[in-house]
Amino acid sequence: MGFSLLPKATPCILLWALLYCTSFTSTDAYDPLDPNGNITIKWDIISWTPDGYVAVVTMNNFQQYRHIASPGWSLGWTWAKKEVIWSMMGGQTTEQGDCSKFKGGIPHCCKKDPTVVDLLPGTPYNQQIANCCKGGVLSSWVQDPTNAVASFQVSVGRAGTTNKTVKVPKNFTLHAPGPGYTCGPAKIVRPTQFIQADKRRVTQALMTWNVTCTYSQFLAQKTPSCCVSLSSFYNDTIVPCPTCACGCQGNSSLSGSCVNPNTPHLASVVSGSGKNNFSPLVQCTSHMCPVRIHWHVKLNYKEYWRVKVTITNFNYRMNYSEWNMVVQHPNFDNLTQLFSFNYKSLTPYGTINDTAMLWGVKFYNDFLNQAGPNGNVQSELLFRKDKATFTFDKGWAFPRRIYFNGDNCVMPPPDAYPWLPNAGSRQEVSLFALVIASLVALVFYAHA
Repeated sequence: MGFSLLPKATPCILLWALLYCTSFTSTDAYDPLDPNGNITIKWDIISWTPDGYVAVVTMNNFQQYRHIASPGWSLGWTWAKKEVIWSMMGGQTTEQGDCSKFKGGIPHCCKKDPTVVDLLPGTPYNQQIANCCKGGVLSSWVQDPTNAVASFQVSVGRAGTTNKTVKVPKNFTLHAPGPGYTCGPAKIVRPTQFIQADKRRVTQALMTWNVTCTYSQFLAQKTPSCCVSLSSFYNDTIVPCPTCACGCQGNSSLSGSCVNPNTPHLASVVSGSGKNNFSPLVQCTSHMCPVRIHWHVKLNYKEYWRVKVTITNFNYRMNYSEWNMVVQHPNFDNLTQLFSFNYKSLTPYGTINDTAMLWGVKFYNDFLNQAGPNGNVQSELLFRKDKATFTFDKGWAFPRRIYFNGDNCVMPPPDAYPWLPNAGSRQEVSLFALVIASLVALVFYAHA
């Protein structure tokens, strides 16, 4: 699984660069480290009413490491005919729409294209259903599967609706809270079965529709959101994040705004810059990334080696709650000890154990503060050496790929990685240098 690092652009490096650029700029939602990850929306009709039906809508986040943080998800669709929402539990639409034609009871929403959001924690019990009222926050499947589910109940009305005339909603959209997800069409599937609270009876939905939504990092943001820097005990070189990895200073179309941390009255500058959570306000750096991950090869023992990982938040507009990081490195099959982070092995390639998901310990460091002196978390990883594969040579000790909150981070170019001293001192000799050396030798020989 290791890759060779050479001091000049070889076909392997060119291929690596091509694959990276292709993977980031494509709108294809396929994720090689989570190939089956998606958010599945299930629309279960549980009863018929005189003019429509009552349905429970459930969102299951089957993504291993991508979660939905505050201010939470919003789900939209377009009605196939002239349906209205009479009432809701566990959620609400953001707009009521024009209900002026109704003379008696007024529907909850009359819009052709409603948008639903979750209710907040503390909502009265009589307005709740199971798995609702989390403010739209949806955990990733690995971190907290019990909170990777959200639900709401909707009472839909349209005169004369039956199991033969009911129409599937169209054009589902999922925001989390910004763009990034693409939802396919709703499909009729086998009705969902529900196990009752006493565990002795099973009921069944009258009809069930499934909608699958997949994530694309390029749709979520046009520039990357994180980068990686590297260092090691055996080389004084600190390899920084690539310049302009997430944008460039002064180029507002690509990078948004940045703030110098030495700016007088920094707090007032940040608070007065607007509260748009979707557009980062970052500390001015050469890389302009909201998040930087630093991988430091710290110590070498006889049978083990140690790495220190530091995650730094440069975004003045974002506190990252329930953050996570995914790292791909061939020595994760021999991870011995981890300090102050949680760990779960991921096996996207079957039995190959080279990918790990790391996240903070609850109430300790699962909250990554916005830019400032406390805007970082760190841990150390202790690996056992496998004599058949272990080496510090050719960049083997550094990760192949790192994700933060599900987004692929920009790595330094392979030929910039820290070298071992004996390898770093080797330099390729050009043909020109050989010619000059030969001429000098001939002149010296002629005058000897």
